[in-house]
Order: sequence, then C-alpha cells, then structure tokens
Amino acid sequence: MLELDHLSKSYGTVTALDGLSFDVRPGEIFGFVGSNGAGKTTAMRIMLGVLAADSGSVRWQGKGLDLHTRRTVGYMPEERGLYPKMKVGEQLRYLAGLHGMDPSSAARAVDHWTDLLGVGARREDTVDKLSLGNQQRVQLAAALVHDPVLLVLDEPFSGLDPVAVDVMSGVLRERAAAGVPVVFSSHQLDLVERLCDRVGIVQSGRMQAVGTIDELRRTEHPAWSLSVDDQAAVVAALTAAGIPARVEGGTVRADTADDQAALGIALGVGPVHEFRRIRPSLTDLFRDVVSADEPPAAAPPRRTRRGLLGRRRSA
Repeated sequence: MLELDHLSKSYGTVTALDGLSFDVRPGEIFGFVGSNGAGKTTAMRIMLGVLAADSGSVRWQGKGLDLHTRRTVGYMPEERGLYPKMKVGEQLRYLAGLHGMDPSSAARAVDHWTDLLGVGARREDTVDKLSLGNQQRVQLAAALVHDPVLLVLDEPFSGLDPVAVDVMSGVLRERAAAGVPVVFSSHQLDLVERLCDRVGIVQSGRMQAVGTIDELRRTEHPAWSLSVDDQAAVVAALTAAGIPARVEGGTVRADTADDQAALGIALGVGPVHEFRRIRPSLTDLFRDVVSADEPPAAAPPRRTRRGLLGRRRSA
C-alpha cells in the first residue's frame, strides 16, 4: 500500500501542500482530482523523490521509498519525458535498462507494451514523428515496461482520442486486477468516475474529500426527479405541502427525505412516468468542494452537500 502522511510543501510564500494525506491500496485505481495549482503534481513528484517535502512522509509497504524501491515504480509525468530524436524502441529499451532489466527481457517487454498500446509499428520512428496521442501511448509504455509494482500517472489521458482512452483504461484495469496500486490525476471527471475505485478531491494543497463515488454522493439532503405531465401543478402541490420543488432539466425536482410523500402528492395531480433519486455526478461534487473553499468574494454562495463536505479533512 502507498501512504502519503501529512505532506507539506511550500515555495516561498506559496503553500503547495498543506498536510495532505491519503493512501492507495493494492489493486485499487485511485483518482486524484483538483483544480490547476491544487497540489496534485507536487504530491506526485514528492512520491517519486523528484521533490522533497518540507514535512510528512511517503511510505510503500510501511517503509520509506528509497532509490531501490523507486526503481520499481512506474511514473508518467504530465510533461512528456521522452527524447524527441531517439527511436521509440531504442528509447524504451534504454529506459527499461535504467530500471534494471537485462537486454533480452527489455526487448520482449518493449515489443509487448508497444503492440498492446497500438504503437508497435512505430518502434523504429523517432518520437518527434509521432502524433501527440501516440507520444502519450509511448509515455505510458515507458511507465509500464519494467513491470512496476506501483503506477503513478499525471494526466495520462490528456490529448488522447476515445479509442486511445479505451485502450489506456483497459491497461490500467488490467494492472489493477494484477494487484498493482494505480494513482492518476485527471481533469476528465467523467472518466475518473467510470474508472476509479476511490477518488480524492484536493484543493489548496489539502484533501477535502476522499472515498468511493457512492460514499461521496451520500447526502443529508436527498432530492428526487419526477417526470410528470403538468409540471407547474406538481410543483405547486409539492410546495404547498412544504416540500421545496422546481422544474430542473425537464423534470420536477423535489428536495425531501420523504420520497413516498413526494410521490403521493405528484400522483394526486396526475400520472408519474418516472421517479428516481437524483445522484450528484463527480463534476457536481467537485464544484461543491471548490466553491466551498473559495472566499465569498470570489464566488456567490451555493448550497453544499454536507454528506460530502462533512467529511472534509484538513489532513
């Protein structure tokens, strides 16, 4: 298991990390999301020893990450770390050697991963001749070629077309199924929601919420969607009964914990064609966390979900 324990890091007067803590378990895909400048890349660089934390620690299997352990980690930086004038196959074999692989094992691994990621035919091309999407595939191959025990990926889906996203998603699921912990950052929240076992939302260097999507969706303020013929009449009837209601997204939204009362009132007006609970998306949760962390002058106040923010960690 990977553990980040109260990491803090400042650059002069700017605080990049403020007591950040989370863990990534074996076989788990962990989504690390936050606004630009929230501290995601800084945390990942500290994991790999590229940066030193001012305080706090990073542990792998209960021990600090020394040089030997870091050689077993697969890291994909947001900025492409490839040599543009070097051939793809030659470069990947070289990088595999830096991780301790012998030449024959490295060659087999390079062939396997480039074929799997759809760039096998480009092994003799230099990196600068590849499209940005294919460069991203090669960058992932570089992170995987030495059969890492841990994957740390910074914006791995950036610039990829839908087919490449599916390929990369499949690779991450396969690695997780083999017991490898995977942590990646992304601004593509719909993809994070589909792919990840747990998600951590970081803002201003602090972990504001962490858990499964279902855990983060839990709220003390449930809402329901009703598909009805006479929306205005249903809204009026619900409001008269003390249930806040409005038309939203083509249906009637009722904010109440008493779902049967809301349904009964709507049925008293006319037929109800669909009745379902409204579950916030990860994008909705993210907006709530970010807006709650902004000063009042920066954004108008908005209702937050205490089920999410009630578990905020100053970590």
